[in-house]
Amino acid sequence: MTLWTRIEHEGRARIGAVDGERIRLHEGTIFDPGPATGEEVAAAVARWLTPTEPTKMVALWNNFRAAAEKNGWAIPAEPLTFLKAPNSFAAHGQAIPVPKSYDGRVAYEGELGIVIGRTCSAVSVDEAASHILGYTCVNDVTAMELLQRDPSFAQWTRAKNFDGFGVFGPVVATGLDPGSLTVRTLVNGRERQNYRVDDMIFPPAELVSRLSQDMTFVPGDVIACGTSLGVLPMKAGTVVEIVIDGIGTLRNRYG
Repeated sequence: MTLWTRIEHEGRARIGAVDGERIRLHEGTIFDPGPATGEEVAAAVARWLTPTEPTKMVALWNNFRAAAEKNGWAIPAEPLTFLKAPNSFAAHGQAIPVPKSYDGRVAYEGELGIVIGRTCSAVSVDEAASHILGYTCVNDVTAMELLQRDPSFAQWTRAKNFDGFGVFGPVVATGLDPGSLTVRTLVNGRERQNYRVDDMIFPPAELVSRLSQDMTFVPGDVIACGTSLGVLPMKAGTVVEIVIDGIGTLRNRYG
């Protein structure tokens, strides 16, 4: 397993492999890494970038059985999705801005993210794994009160796409079995979410296959797999950490 990331180093974007507290820089791209250059950067002082530059993030709603059961939601027959736009993307360590045009409740949502490594269109479940580069941490931030504020139109686009509301990183973990993972969310150090990825209704390979029937994915695109129980609003100044052992910790301050 390798933990690949992108950082800004000496004024330009570079890729690197995270090794403990150090990032070892490499030539090439995250999709086609070259040899190590011999340069190293301390992770504690690195200026982290999003590990890829997606054209889109496709995110899931109602994709965990425990949440569906507790909330009385029917198990969906197919993935229920929405899009997060590039303006919403933010990296590990960046502040998540408080929206200027909305003063209602804003929630964190800790999730597993699938990172696409190869152009992907209408692939089978068996083919899907070869199109996945690896996995990352996602915080799908949501303006909760906007979703159903207008009874004639659910505002998923606006609620999910304020600047900084699509946080992901800090790395892409390759060579990882997603079914063995657990997602935890810490809010100011207190655990608020703790759920297993294998509770997904539509697991990663099936998601890639099903979604690729509708749209073409290109290298770097992200699928946010949805969240489970424990989503709550957060106040300005809150530090949120999405922790997935085997991938790492995505840490950001809201406001």
